[in-house]
Amino acid sequence: MKAAFLVESLTGNTWTAAEQVADLLAQERWTITGLSKVKQPDYQSIQDADLVLVGTWVHGAFIFGQAPWALSNIANLPAMRGKRAAGFCTFALDPGKSLDKLDQALGDTGAYVIGGLAMSRSKLDEHTEVFAERLVEALAAAPPLD
Repeated sequence: MKAAFLVESLTGNTWTAAEQVADLLAQERWTITGLSKVKQPDYQSIQDADLVLVGTWVHGAFIFGQAPWALSNIANLPAMRGKRAAGFCTFALDPGKSLDKLDQALGDTGAYVIGGLAMSRSKLDEHTEVFAERLVEALAAAPPLD
């Protein structure tokens, strides 16, 4: 399998999460085609990938209004029909419905969204392992896309 990462990170937590997931997938013999910013996507890495992983951080109030950062940029990524995608977001206190909003934006690109994970910045090691495991399992069992 081949995976591309598109990431927006404010303090480095989301970038660290992406690097950790990429390392874990590489240990499973996946090829990482690229790691770039959502606002400056590496189009070739997206084209070369079977799976596009998009990560961002959660912004908003602590109790309401949480949303993934750069949501409009994510929704305007190039068409990804024929690609699987998964989103992930990092948060401090509560992600609210940020992951649902991220999944919707990814789906709007035409990608087939296979799920995602909201990762607490205080549990990045644990959450990146869970996310990588889920991705490996999901892709191993996935039928081919048309």
